[in-house]
Amino acid sequence: MILIKTNKMYYVQKLIDWVKNQFFSKELELSVVGLQNAGKSTLINSVQMGQFDEDVIPTVGVNIRSVKKGKVSMKIWDLGGQRRYRESWEKYCASSDCIVFVVDAASDLDTFNQARHQLEKLLEWESVEGIPLLVLGNKNDIPGSVGEKEIIERMNLKSITDRKVGCYTISAKNMVNIDVALKWLTNLSKIHK
Repeated sequence: MILIKTNKMYYVQKLIDWVKNQFFSKELELSVVGLQNAGKSTLINSVQMGQFDEDVIPTVGVNIRSVKKGKVSMKIWDLGGQRRYRESWEKYCASSDCIVFVVDAASDLDTFNQARHQLEKLLEWESVEGIPLLVLGNKNDIPGSVGEKEIIERMNLKSITDRKVGCYTISAKNMVNIDVALKWLTNLSKIHK
């Protein structure tokens, strides 16, 4: 008898979730981090405006943006990548539904090592435990940029087992794979929290 009650409750909850997904918008809070010049602000501008804007000013400190894509509203924290701002990443990432780490896919090995170190340092904070991570290798339009497999290796992403992890190469300038990254995020909004 208890089993039947539990099954009914399960199906009622599934029906409620389906109705919410069909008729109500979802909210997603993102923290976009990465080293300076990785293209974080360019990415956010491209997503917000639907096209590349050459006149992007690097983020000093923090910018907040709101973007709506389909039924998903995104509150985006654009966090400065300069060394002096990196310690503040934790307080924004801790309240996020997803951490988006942007890395320059056309950078040298030293820059990748520095980016990996910053990502590892960020993920060590207890306050961000379990928060999904999306790593975007930006600038895939530049000759010599590395692909997803190389980014996964260089950023040591296979070692991250305590959260959902996604990785894509993109070009914020040419709007390449932006739709794929947004799809990953909107699917995340259906299952997270």
